[in-house]
Amino acid sequence: MASVLTHPVPEAQDELREHRTPGFGRVATLLGLFGLMVSAAGSWRPSYWGDEAASVLSAERSLPSLFRMLGNVDAVHGTYYLFLHAWIDVFGTSEFATRFPSAIAVGIATAGTAVLARELTNMRIAVIAGVVFAVLPRVTYMGAEARSFAFATAIAVWLTVLLVRILRAEAAHPLVRPTRWRDFGWKRTARWTGYAVLLAVGVYMFIYLLLLVPVHALMVLLIGRRGAPWLAWAASSVTGIVLALPVLYWGIMEREQIDFLSRRPQVDALEAAVYQWFGKAPLAVAAWTLVILALTTVFLIHRDRARPVGMTRGVVAVMLAWMLVPSAALLVGTEVLTPMYALRYLSFCTPAVAIAIAVGIACFRLPAMQAVALLVIVALTLPTYLAQRGEFGKNGGSDWRQAAEMLEEKVQPGDAVVFDETIRPSRKTRLVYRMYPEAFSGVRDVTLARPYYETDFLWDEVLPLPDAVDRLSGIQTVWLLQFRGSRQNTSQADVSTLEQLGFSVAESTRVHRTEIIEMTRQ
Repeated sequence: MASVLTHPVPEAQDELREHRTPGFGRVATLLGLFGLMVSAAGSWRPSYWGDEAASVLSAERSLPSLFRMLGNVDAVHGTYYLFLHAWIDVFGTSEFATRFPSAIAVGIATAGTAVLARELTNMRIAVIAGVVFAVLPRVTYMGAEARSFAFATAIAVWLTVLLVRILRAEAAHPLVRPTRWRDFGWKRTARWTGYAVLLAVGVYMFIYLLLLVPVHALMVLLIGRRGAPWLAWAASSVTGIVLALPVLYWGIMEREQIDFLSRRPQVDALEAAVYQWFGKAPLAVAAWTLVILALTTVFLIHRDRARPVGMTRGVVAVMLAWMLVPSAALLVGTEVLTPMYALRYLSFCTPAVAIAIAVGIACFRLPAMQAVALLVIVALTLPTYLAQRGEFGKNGGSDWRQAAEMLEEKVQPGDAVVFDETIRPSRKTRLVYRMYPEAFSGVRDVTLARPYYETDFLWDEVLPLPDAVDRLSGIQTVWLLQFRGSRQNTSQADVSTLEQLGFSVAESTRVHRTEIIEMTRQ
């Protein structure tokens, strides 16, 4: 199997020299800035939602409080929380401030995707891949979210770039390739050490990045084919995993925190093919059509040619493995072991998705047809992109900021507030108070037992309303924040409890999925 990274024919040697020519760094930088701007644009418009609340509230804790919490929950996100802790000390906790680092990470990942495609194929495919990556719905979502997925994706793509360059360096000196660690020169040692360290950093940022290891094994097989440095790669990978053992240990110890996945409808392969990266069926159909076109062109139509459109079968196989192996591992693991699959967990596969689509676009002979295909992909991403940047673009319609703004106009100092505690933590209306506290100035949270930053877990400890009725002494107005999808019998119980204390409903307002009930006492 020929590869652009080995030296089977003079054409490949020419391509190696071409890769070393200066100038693409500027192109990659411009593509990175494009990716950053696409993700950052409008990122401040949607309200926070539950996972972002976990990030921001964890980062706002003192370091001792944060480390106590990580010993019980969310240790796998600890690296990101520590980063965000330092970031918000400087830039604050507005939606734009906390989401902007993810946009930066997407910019870095966009540049990395283009560089990786340039290392493996040619300039045209690299530019197309960078543009496609920047507009993929999964990318534009994670680029406007205060979570670690964009960081993990950036690390994944640059780790792959590093591996490709190491394999190229090894292939460039086949006569002196070492067979034992003691035969390594300091440059080779530094390269493989860097690979091990970056792999460990990636696992600390997002534990599922371990699923990239079998993909890289395939890359070593197909790209470093002649005299592949298996010993060096295996030793570096094992070293990276050993360095990441603390977070792996805590991830296993705290595995119950993803038990919520068992309560969600299981995603089948067809649903994953649509929603995992593409958001809507028309884009998914177009994208998979281009991927199939790439496979057909490389493996069937031009199976006897090494470089039909600037790539080899090995390159396409690696990209397909990067797309499918991690996804299959999580889907199979969910079926036979324990729930472990969520759509956003495969965000780090998006560079491979973009490159595979770019290869499919490059299979069209005429540049005009390639431009049309690229424009179709971009156009099909627009509806999802605009929905993501809408006021209720997060988590199916989170409206916490809008509810806070409405309350800020109405509440008075000395009023009390009661929150809906009948739903899962990430949707509890109590988080309106925690994420937008300025709207509750002077308001009494009557069911609060212990604030989150004094606990060793993520959220506040609260009392049932019947156990806190003595705190309503002297209160004339109570505001109830109910989630629209709550169990109505439990939500109504809070209203009934207050009615027994002499309160009556004065007004009820629905924001989007949050209902604000004003109850006053005569």
